[in-house]
Amino acid sequence: MPVEITWWGHATATVRDSGTTLLTDPVLTRRCAHLRRRRGRLPPARVTAADAVLVSHLHSDHLHPRSLARLPAGTPLLLPRGALGAVPLLRPVAGRLEIHELTPGDRLSVGGVTVRAVPAAHDGRWLPFARTRVDPLGFVVEGEGRTYFAGDTDLFGGMAEEVGPVDTALLPVGGWGPGLGHGHLNAERAAEALTRLRPRCAVPVHYGTYWPWGMSAVRPHEFHAPGDEFVRHAARLAPEVAVHRLRHGESVRLAVRG
Repeated sequence: MPVEITWWGHATATVRDSGTTLLTDPVLTRRCAHLRRRRGRLPPARVTAADAVLVSHLHSDHLHPRSLARLPAGTPLLLPRGALGAVPLLRPVAGRLEIHELTPGDRLSVGGVTVRAVPAAHDGRWLPFARTRVDPLGFVVEGEGRTYFAGDTDLFGGMAEEVGPVDTALLPVGGWGPGLGHGHLNAERAAEALTRLRPRCAVPVHYGTYWPWGMSAVRPHEFHAPGDEFVRHAARLAPEVAVHRLRHGESVRLAVRG
């Protein structure tokens, strides 16, 4: 049975494997803090009917309480350990959901798959000046295939060993503003990650969706180009990896190793 990936925009994607549906970092609104959705329709309401939801870290373009409030009661929500204590706005939502706080190395069975938490190199705070830091996560979904959702991360030592063998990598290749700070992959560094991880397939995410309000004319190249740049750099650095640059709402079905 193939694994199916649907990209809804930014870091929001659906992973279907072994009859199980997982939703990543859901942002389901046109506005997110100071960001406005500029490309792609909003994900349809049906995406909330997932077997579990994975949230990689505390930043509001990944952990978005208004979007999490749309999940059906009892939905399993997998978060970095300490998230509930660090994000007060999350607590009313969490009361309706089945909360699992994880640290790297933890595993949780969901339907026909196992979700394994892995490290990420990114800012673990909810707000820029917050004192509490919560270690960010990536996730590996292990079923018929092995799918790595990186959340937000930079390259880090031992990346290949921590993530382990994977068939498909969902990698962030851009951002939401006219520059990338520490703890992010750009298109070229994401392609370098492929040389470490050696997946069969890759899907670029985290670009070309949200942009700061009123900044449409500020370095628009950073908004439009990362997906195509990732394809180009991946062809140069990791030509054996099949890259699927999806449009918003587009799906790809990927064969898994026999």
